[in-house]
Amino acid sequence: MRRRGHPWFARVYERASVAMDEAGGFAHRRALVAGLAGRVIEIGAGNGRMFLHYPASVTAVVAVEPEPRLRASALAAARDAPVPIEVVEGVAESLPAADGTFDAAVASLVLCSVPHQPTALAEVHRVLRPGGELRFFEHVRGDGALRRVQRVADATVWPLICAGCHTGRDTPAAITAAGFEITELSRFRFPPSGPTMPAAPHVLGRAAR
Repeated sequence: MRRRGHPWFARVYERASVAMDEAGGFAHRRALVAGLAGRVIEIGAGNGRMFLHYPASVTAVVAVEPEPRLRASALAAARDAPVPIEVVEGVAESLPAADGTFDAAVASLVLCSVPHQPTALAEVHRVLRPGGELRFFEHVRGDGALRRVQRVADATVWPLICAGCHTGRDTPAAITAAGFEITELSRFRFPPSGPTMPAAPHVLGRAAR
């Protein structure tokens, strides 16, 4: 999750998120939340690019974002959202919610950057009701030569440039280890064209608590 005190990265992310949506991220975000219903918690809401995609069957969204600039943008985006959205300050490792209070959780391009992924996923598991669902859209560990590139990137400049982001996390394995059962998983390159970057391998999936 983007942490407090990253104003430079927040400014870059606000522009980059628009470009990502234009490159196909818009469709991935819409697919991520399709069919959701009830109460939803969004982990690392950023500048609120997800908000307009929530279906009318969602009764309320609690959007957690620690970075002040991005949280302010999310608050503005929430005003035009099709469903009620409450934007709150918080971090993934200590979610501001009681046990079992949500029907679903949404994580979009955030589990790459939480400082301790197992703790964050344990928190998601805690706040979901039994049978609740985690929806995730994340960049993940690659294979072969790309995996070697990711190791170098993660050990050097990538986390410094991208506010703690790691390109080579095996997020599906971490989700399973946290007590979830993955029910759907698609793997693809994003963006679909251009040079292959360390963060190119992506997954879009669903997991049940």
